[in-house]
Formats: sequence, C-alpha cells, structure tokens
Amino acid sequence: MRAEDVALYLQNNPQFFEAYADMLADITIPHPYGGRTVSLSERQMLTLRTNNKGLEKRLREMVEFGKDNDALQDKVHRFTLALFGARDLMALQDAVTRNLREIFEVPHVALHVWKGLPPSAEVLAFADQQTQPVCAHHAVHDTLRWFGEAAPHLRSFAYLPLRGGNGEAVGHPAASPLRGLRGGGQSVGLLVLASEDAQRFYPEMGTVFLQRIAEIVSSALQPLL
Repeated sequence: MRAEDVALYLQNNPQFFEAYADMLADITIPHPYGGRTVSLSERQMLTLRTNNKGLEKRLREMVEFGKDNDALQDKVHRFTLALFGARDLMALQDAVTRNLREIFEVPHVALHVWKGLPPSAEVLAFADQQTQPVCAHHAVHDTLRWFGEAAPHLRSFAYLPLRGGNGEAVGHPAASPLRGLRGGGQSVGLLVLASEDAQRFYPEMGTVFLQRIAEIVSSALQPLL
C-alpha cells in the first residue's frame, strides 16, 4: 500500500482517529530537529509552533510594510507642502530638486521643463508615450548628460513624465490649440531621479509613490507655464 493511499483513507475516514485513539497515543515518530522520537501529539504541537512562528514573521513583515508606507506618505506630504512657497519657475525647480534630495534622500535629481528648454525629439517622444513612471538601469537617450560630472557613476534611474493639467499640452514644444485639445496628457517636462546604487531604482519596482510625486510636480507647474 502506498503512503498516498493511507493519507487519502485517513482524510476520508476521520472516525478512524476516534476508534483508535489509544493507539494514536502510543505512536512515536522522529523528532523533526533531532534523533529522538516524540509522540504524535507532541509532533502536532511542534508543527503548530512552527506554523505560528511563520504567521508571526508574516505579521511582523506586514507591520513593517505598513510603517514604511506611513513614512513614505509623510514624506510625500512634506514634499507637497515644500512646493507651495515657489512663486516662479526657477524657484519651483529649485524646490523640487532640493526637497527630493533632502526628504527622499535621492542623491541626483534633474528636472527639465520644456518651456524655454526643448528636449531632443527622442526624449520628447519618450516622455509623451509613458503612462506612468519608468525605472531603468540605463539612461534613456541623451538624458545622462543632464547629470554632469556624476553621469559616469550612475547605475539606476527613475523617469517621471510631467503632464499638462486636464490633458493640455501647456509648454509642450510642439503645442498648438488643436494639439492641446486632442493630444491627451502630453508632457510638459521630465523629472529624473538617479543613483549610484543599481538597486535604488529597478524595472520591477512599484511606482505608486513616484506617480504621486509626478502628479504633485505637474500640478505645481501649471500656474507657471
């Protein structure tokens, strides 16, 4: 008889354990962590303790995840408040880059707004096509040079396209009254975060908070374009 057959029989006939309760109390099996034997009931207790430890570990991980999320929410809130004081485009650009470095500890930040600083056609097309932030281990097109002397040392990037409000192409190099109405969320700029750490930004990472940052900066830009 195969072990699978015995297991299936016991699953289908739970009354077996009531009929042979005394026999079950006499059964001993190898201890999972040593050479001695233990009773079946003791083995069940060991299994429950192991399962409980696994549940406790998962609970701790969930609590830590919640704490991390709360900390990120607080940083996003502080970042939002920090942009309210900007009265012109230059002041806003400085506030965005400085506070991303100070609040989120992002070592390298580049913010390019198309108004007065048109990008290359490739970068413009890239920014227009993205529906959410993009993380990568390599710089996109000619954006690496935006980081000056630090460029050769950068190993990870997060690209946050900035959009015109209500689908308008405000400040877009190719904007026209018709294109602004038809083009949907065309870009008005591009915010790029970078790090020497290859694991700071990576293709599979979640982008929920990056998207929130992009929306906050896009909103703050609108009155100044």
